[in-house]
Amino acid sequence: MSERLPQAANPFSGRVVLILLAIGLVSFAAVLSLMAWSPELASRDRPGATPYSRSASGYAGLIDMLEAEGRTVSVSRLRDNMERSNGRLLIITMPLYGREFNIDEIAPPALIVLPKWRYIANPARQAFELDTRLADKKTVDAMLGLVEEDASLVRLRNPGKLATPFGKVAPDFDHDMQVVRSSELEDIISIPGGLLLAKLPGEEIYLLSDPDVFNNFGIARLENAVTGLSIIDYIGRGPDQTVVFDATIHGFERSRSLLKTILDIPFLGATLIALATMGLIGWAASIRFGAPEREAAPFAPGKQALADNSAGLITMAKREPRMAPGYLSLTRRALIKELGLPKTLSEEDISNLLDRMAQQQEMDTTWSGTGHELSKPAASREDLRHKARALWHWRKEITHGND
Repeated sequence: MSERLPQAANPFSGRVVLILLAIGLVSFAAVLSLMAWSPELASRDRPGATPYSRSASGYAGLIDMLEAEGRTVSVSRLRDNMERSNGRLLIITMPLYGREFNIDEIAPPALIVLPKWRYIANPARQAFELDTRLADKKTVDAMLGLVEEDASLVRLRNPGKLATPFGKVAPDFDHDMQVVRSSELEDIISIPGGLLLAKLPGEEIYLLSDPDVFNNFGIARLENAVTGLSIIDYIGRGPDQTVVFDATIHGFERSRSLLKTILDIPFLGATLIALATMGLIGWAASIRFGAPEREAAPFAPGKQALADNSAGLITMAKREPRMAPGYLSLTRRALIKELGLPKTLSEEDISNLLDRMAQQQEMDTTWSGTGHELSKPAASREDLRHKARALWHWRKEITHGND
């Protein structure tokens, strides 16, 4: 016969199991948090025509200049800010390939900046560009069609000085100057051959065709920076107006998932309470707190239950104050039995006898005085309790003395 193998002991102690459970719960919470905030944790410092970018085609330098002037500047990651400007100047820097938008949903005042450059990312420094080149005109024309369908894009030579509503300026556009031709757009700044700054008819929405007066590479030249700031001052409503750069069109839109909502303020407290409740329920289900209680009968047996039920019925009927004479009669019978008095005596004889006994024991009150308070219905439930307690104390003192 083969020898029976001994049973192996549990390789995990209770402490090890608790540590494993704790690690699992922490890991699960970390995964949920990363799932909820992964869009928020994505790197913003990347090349391209974004408000966060410090590369050649980015606009972080313009934001720094506006803040240096004392303006309030913010970068919006909510799509709703496109539709509700609340008087703020919205600047949309269109990417070469980006999310489409409906021009009718943009709330004025707003400035739309067309793209001009395509870039090659620097593999050594991912936040910067290795090289920038003029974008294909058809691609930029397609983005222009989102603003004005009948407009077309034209690239011309650098014109030198420009006549503007805020004076003459001489920006230096890299390679060619990018302008728009349209019979529908209103002329703000133009040259023979196209519009640099135009306005949608009947709307406080402007279109800037060449971004070199706004992007980081362009505003490195003083005249370009002056031109860009002057354009913002011209279309804005004063130096106190907040300037908002939209980042949703570049893919930085803030997500609004249910998971993120329950893990963020003000719902985080309720979520933690719910998790703690679930943990306590699980603990209670896995650990027994003593012997299980037996199921009680619907109606408890015994004299006490009968008395409680009777008292409850009397309370529901609101008849407690009328019980004063009955309690007085019950106390009188109890005294006759306890003191051994003849049952043939009348109520008057019993009262006189009890009064004499109270005088002999030098008690402060008599039966007639204390019992008279209960000879008629009480004024209220509290009044009945006070008078009945006084009679009970008198009975205890007459039967047991001062002990």
